[in-house]
Amino acid sequence: MESTERQGQPESPRIERRPRVRKNVTASIARDICSERYPSGSPLPRENDLCDLYGVSRTVIRESLKVLESKGLVRGRPRIGTIVCNKDEWNILDQDVLEWMGPYIRDFDLLGCILEARRTIEPAAAEYAAERATAQEIADLDSAWRQMRDSARDPERFTDADVMFHTVLLTASHNQVFRRLSSAIHAALKYALHASNIAVENRNDAIAIHGELVEALRLRDRARARDCAHRMLDLAVRDLAAAEKAIGRTHT
Repeated sequence: MESTERQGQPESPRIERRPRVRKNVTASIARDICSERYPSGSPLPRENDLCDLYGVSRTVIRESLKVLESKGLVRGRPRIGTIVCNKDEWNILDQDVLEWMGPYIRDFDLLGCILEARRTIEPAAAEYAAERATAQEIADLDSAWRQMRDSARDPERFTDADVMFHTVLLTASHNQVFRRLSSAIHAALKYALHASNIAVENRNDAIAIHGELVEALRLRDRARARDCAHRMLDLAVRDLAAAEKAIGRTHT
């Protein structure tokens, strides 16, 4: 009876939701900003013009602009319109922004900046972890290292395990600031590690040093842990150079 009554009722109008459309338009506008089709400090075209340019409704354009504003790429100004922000204001640690920047990411020297941050943080984190890491955290690091070892020929899986290793390492330092930084730089760290991992053919050196760091933590050897972190970063310098060359070849 209930189903018959429902059949007799008019169907509720379906609400069309097009997240993929909005996401694609957001990415298109963002890439046009990154390519300086819309330079920093300049106004974006009016909403109606953006609708014509990208072939979508004003609702989609407005939603896209809200996303871009939340990531620091644009800012709405009363009676002026939407202005492209200076690049220093962009949230370059955001996963979407990293993807939108694409080939223009070299202009930010992001890989070098991430390496500088790691050189400041990771040796200290490794030393603290040698003293403070729990047995479970050391086991988690060992598990991440084993995943790296077992996926040495698969850059994607290797990178996921590599990111997990460094995330756990910062957590195991039991320094609240380092823990927060781990969350803040997660996307950028993954980008940097992935760029390095796909640029080199042999990952055995990285696997060996990561394994040595796990052993140093097991032995509670602070000096050795710090030394391992430094050598790990020296290796990253080598891989970074290879990654930069690979990015240059891809986008020239």
